Amino acid sequence: MIGIAAAWRAVAAMFILNGALFGIWASRIPAIRDRLDLTHEALGYGLLFMAAGAVCSFPVTGRLTDRFGAVAITRIIAVLYTLSLILLALAGGFWALAAFLFIFGAFHGSMDVAMNAWAAEVEQVYDKPVMSSFHAMWSLGAGLGALSGYGAVQLELSVLTHFLLAGGVVVGLALGLSWVRWTSRRSELAKGSVFALPSGALVLVGLTALCGALGEGAVADWSAIFLRDVTDATESVAALGYAVFSATMVAFRLAGGIVITRFGPVATARFGGICAALGVFCVVSSTTPILALVGFAGMGVGYAVIMPLAFSRAASDPDVPPGQAIASVATLGYGGLLIGPPLIGFLADLLTLRLAFAVLLPLAVLIVLLAGALKRTG
Repeated sequence: MIGIAAAWRAVAAMFILNGALFGIWASRIPAIRDRLDLTHEALGYGLLFMAAGAVCSFPVTGRLTDRFGAVAITRIIAVLYTLSLILLALAGGFWALAAFLFIFGAFHGSMDVAMNAWAAEVEQVYDKPVMSSFHAMWSLGAGLGALSGYGAVQLELSVLTHFLLAGGVVVGLALGLSWVRWTSRRSELAKGSVFALPSGALVLVGLTALCGALGEGAVADWSAIFLRDVTDATESVAALGYAVFSATMVAFRLAGGIVITRFGPVATARFGGICAALGVFCVVSSTTPILALVGFAGMGVGYAVIMPLAFSRAASDPDVPPGQAIASVATLGYGGLLIGPPLIGFLADLLTLRLAFAVLLPLAVLIVLLAGALKRTG
């Protein structure tokens, strides 16, 4: 077994990769939408395929992770996930984009499950709440990916060139840093449905994660378009929406371990729900790009620790193997991350994009009410 610091760096590299690829994609959604001439509704339908791919992948990957080990599965999927990003830039129409989004979503979801299982193993060796620090690295990667979009627009790079350059650099660095010797736990596959949803106490854990991740997904895929269409921001400024959101998530997730140790997971989650609600209110009431960016920053603080707390609670469940427990929570949690964008698209088509974002407000309040489910059992 390697040193714990090296293990942390290895897992952190995988989280950065996962976040960076997602941020790279999110930053160029307006360009892809404009090139394919998609309406809000059409984009929402396309993003629904991404959600479907992820939801289908969660439970399958959870079982594979338990059977073959989190490390091996994480590394394999990291390469496939990067290749799927390139496909998105090659889409020539709606149906090609939808098919490629399904593949992209499947590998995104698969890597989420595997790398969080690996992170849970490292956290248990640390015996400290370090899961939020890994998710901080995800947000750091997502922010860097979004900033690469800003740079690509300034340099007038095509989407394909941007994805090839940024994706290639990130996956090369991440695989190099993650290449350490770590023996993952393995277990025999439990009986039951492969696509089982969370049960018992994990249902409330999954619902809490759903509320946070749905808002996170909405910001990822719609913040740039919100800034452009609602506040009349320029394309380069619009690309900063997700970068600002990710930056505040990084900051609070890095501080999350200290906060959770001091105040406990329940109080920390309730504070997050309140911050998220205030951030949504700022975004929905904004008339200028600055106010909207302030709101996205508040949402970043609010959602920062919800998913890390949910995965830590799932991994410590006394009745379900870690891989399957994380996968079951991810089915709702990261399902929300990917279902959020198409939901916003549908509501924007029926109402307005501003009112579509307002649906995140009651969900933030629900985080406050459900926070008790995140109390660790062991």
